Amino acid sequence: MNQNIKNVLGGVVAVAVLAIGYSAVNYSNSYGKSIQPSSFRSFSATGDGKVVAVPDIAEFSFTVITEGGKDVSSLQTQNTEKINKAIAFVKSKGVDDKDIKTSYYNVDPRYQTYQCGAASSYMSSASPQTTQACPPSSIVGYTITQSVGVKIRDFTKIGDVMSGVVTNGANQIGSLSFTIDDPTKVKDEARAQAIAKAQAQAQSIAQAGGFRVGKLLNITEGYSPYVNSYDTMSSGMGGVLKTAAAPAPAIQAGSQEVDVSVTMQYEIE
Repeated sequence: MNQNIKNVLGGVVAVAVLAIGYSAVNYSNSYGKSIQPSSFRSFSATGDGKVVAVPDIAEFSFTVITEGGKDVSSLQTQNTEKINKAIAFVKSKGVDDKDIKTSYYNVDPRYQTYQCGAASSYMSSASPQTTQACPPSSIVGYTITQSVGVKIRDFTKIGDVMSGVVTNGANQIGSLSFTIDDPTKVKDEARAQAIAKAQAQAQSIAQAGGFRVGKLLNITEGYSPYVNSYDTMSSGMGGVLKTAAAPAPAIQAGSQEVDVSVTMQYEIE
C-alpha cells in the first residue's frame, strides 16, 4: 500500500470519528432536553382568580334512629315506616326524586357489659384474696340508623322542609350547606383571571430580568370552593334527637367564593 492510499484512509477514519462524536453529543443534548426541557433556563409565574357567585343548591341530611330489642325485623319495619314518612313529606314540598338520596344505613348491636373485679373477704390475716368471675358481654338489642341527604333548589322552602321532617319521623338533622350545583362556568371564569395575572407577572419578571418569555413548559392549578354551612342545632332546627320541631328560621344563602390559582413555568429566551 503506497503512502497516498494510507493518507486517504486516515482522513476517512478521522472524519468518521468526528461524525460519531458529534452525533453522540447531539443525541445527549436532545435526550437531556426531552427529559428536562430547559430545566436550567426556566422560571415560574403565579396568578389567582376569584369569582363571587350566589349558590343555587341547599343541602342537608336527616336521620331516623330506632332502638329496641333483639327483633331486628320489627326494628327495621319501624325505621322504614318513619323514614318513608319523612321522605314522602319532602317530596310533597316539591323536591324531586333525584335530589333525595339514602346516604347511610346501619344496624348496630347493643351490649350488656358487667363490671367485675377482685373482691377481698377478710377472715384472717391468712385469708386469700378471691376474684369474682365476670360473665361475657351479651347482645340485649339493636339500633338502626338511616340517613337521607336532600337537595333543595327552591330556597323559600328550606325552613318548612327542615322543620317538617322532624314532625314526620326524623329525630336528627345534619348541617345545612349552600353550594353551586354546576361550578364549571364559575370555575372557568376564575381560571381565566388567574392565567391572565400569571401571564402579566411573567412579562414583568422577564422585563426586570432582561430576557424574553419563551414557550410555556408546564401549568398547574389549584381549586378552592368555599361552602356556606350552618349548624342546625344552633339555628333552631331541633338538632340531635329532638321529637318536636322548632319554628322554621329564615335562612339566607349569601354568596360563595370560588378561587382558582395557577403556576405557569416558561422557558427563558
